[in-house]
Amino acid sequence: MQRWRGLEEIPGDWGRSVVTIGSFDGVHRGHQLIIGRAVERARELGLPSVVVTFDPHPREVIRPGSHPPLLAPHPRRAELIAELGVDAVLVLPFTTEFSQESPETFVRQVLVDALRARVVIEGPNFRFGHRAAGDVALLGELGRADDFEVEVIDLQVCGTAGDGEPFSSSLTRRLVQTGDMAGANEVLGRPHRVEGVVVRGAQRGRELGYPTANVETVPHSAIPADGVYAGWLTADGERMPAAISVGTNPTFDGTARTVEAYAIDRVGLDLYGLHVAVDFLAYLRGMEKFDSIDALLDRMADDVKRARELTDGV
Repeated sequence: MQRWRGLEEIPGDWGRSVVTIGSFDGVHRGHQLIIGRAVERARELGLPSVVVTFDPHPREVIRPGSHPPLLAPHPRRAELIAELGVDAVLVLPFTTEFSQESPETFVRQVLVDALRARVVIEGPNFRFGHRAAGDVALLGELGRADDFEVEVIDLQVCGTAGDGEPFSSSLTRRLVQTGDMAGANEVLGRPHRVEGVVVRGAQRGRELGYPTANVETVPHSAIPADGVYAGWLTADGERMPAAISVGTNPTFDGTARTVEAYAIDRVGLDLYGLHVAVDFLAYLRGMEKFDSIDALLDRMADDVKRARELTDGV
């Protein structure tokens, strides 16, 4: 899959293509529908498929300080999109100047001149241009004038998550922030992932016999609620069952909120400085303050046992 940042990286001889545009944070099951449809139409027409997304999130530019927690950083987002069979991803730098472009200018510069769109696939609530003035009706009008087709598909996917609320990135963020990993993972179609670099912490886990990878997460990451989870730690391409702690370590009067993962039954791992991924499968319990180290160790042993059972064979 080709990856471009900015219109200038698109090859000059780029032909016609099938395009879909959106933030696609998390590439959840609703996103998968629309991207999958773009790939399907592209194959029917013998054309490449292109996903257009933005960095930073538009909200951060329009209302600084309102950046939503990210379900997937752009490199991870690109991996997930590639798995759906997309031919190219275009990341458009979202600047103040860009945010002020009219819907007509956006369509001309991005869809017509740069990507030479033959078909544009969007959901019914798609908005674009300055102050989100453009909608799918306007997109259809512009398409008729500029020789591209607009296909609007229903993205409404529901399940048990969120009491049947339609799947969305905002719903997923709420589920993650409350520790409802079963719900979040239903929307995503996979375990929620947090990424970052392993840094040195207080090393209490090592002293207690449970050495953990202390993960300095990517900025704006959607971190699950404080508590203990079952999941996986992936480093250097190896996926290891893990017991994961999110919180401030109240037993030791900690104040800094951390994400720490203990790779179950692994000895002698040296992960410092590595970029790792932590996948959250299931919530085990809330964060607790224990009266003694022995009580803490007993609970940690139980956490590891349950995490081992939940991840076994998954």
